[in-house]
Amino acid sequence: MTPDELTPSAGGNERPDEVLTIGRIGVDLYPLQVGTHLEDVESFGKFLGGSATNVAVAAARHGRRSAVISRTGNDPFGTFIHRTLRELGVDDRYVRPVDSLPTPITFCEIFPPDDFPLYFYRFPKAPDLEIYPSELDLTAIRDASIYWSTVTGLSAEPSRSAHFVAWEARERRPFTVLDLDYRPMFWADPSEAHEQVSRALDHCTVAVGNREECEVAVGETDPDKAAQALLDRGLDLAIVKQGPKGTLARTRDERVEVPPFPVEVVNGLGAGDGFGGALCHGLLAGWPLEKVIRFANTAGAIVASRLECSTAMPSEAEVLNLLAGSKPAEEPGEQA
Repeated sequence: MTPDELTPSAGGNERPDEVLTIGRIGVDLYPLQVGTHLEDVESFGKFLGGSATNVAVAAARHGRRSAVISRTGNDPFGTFIHRTLRELGVDDRYVRPVDSLPTPITFCEIFPPDDFPLYFYRFPKAPDLEIYPSELDLTAIRDASIYWSTVTGLSAEPSRSAHFVAWEARERRPFTVLDLDYRPMFWADPSEAHEQVSRALDHCTVAVGNREECEVAVGETDPDKAAQALLDRGLDLAIVKQGPKGTLARTRDERVEVPPFPVEVVNGLGAGDGFGGALCHGLLAGWPLEKVIRFANTAGAIVASRLECSTAMPSEAEVLNLLAGSKPAEEPGEQA
């Protein structure tokens, strides 16, 4: 298919998306044996994956209208992705195939509580980096209540140019979110990532990242200094995730620090995306910042207590029940 053939078709939701994400999509093949190296794993579970996609799924689980802009291979795994997106309540109309590239697959190893090596199979190039500016629905991007991008989308063309075209259409509207999601294996040099993230910050109003990702973005690892540096770039909200030390969130006139919610970790890989979808829900609900961050922390903790990522995302009721002292539902796919 050529870029001109990729313009989204008419139809679908008549109302603007509440949460529209752009970026990584693929299939997670996660081992069903915990504490086992890949060479010794005997069986795997197959799940929808990709950070931007997981955030859209998480938002949908909280009852939000969500969609993802991405590309897959024209193969059975691509078919699985479309089917699963629809089953999980995410609009798939902006997900288009690339005939010449396979759908990415990601493997991991699971060694709780904090060792989860990832193995990305995105060769010779991931289809989600083949998003062209000409295929974007700029009206949908402009009108989305939250528009969520990740740093991975800036690592190669034409995706990089598409991201900046989309941000220009947004005109730095509220809740234009940049997930600082920096993964060294996707970049030739950290300095290139810093340059592109620095450019991107001029177009965004919210940034979310851990201390290492903040160092790539603004050269600071101290949470308060990193948050201040992000605010100095004109952002409205800076969120610095600190792992076992909790999460710091700052605006120009408010500072909130929330401890992590304790759980028995099974697989921590989807926790950040669960946090992201819950963050979107809380922001759209207009909750106080402290409630938003506490809710997002708890949603991420629930995902960390489960094996998979996308289908592990909790509903609002599950998160609130856990905060109130109840246990989350044992079946992550069960609607609350």
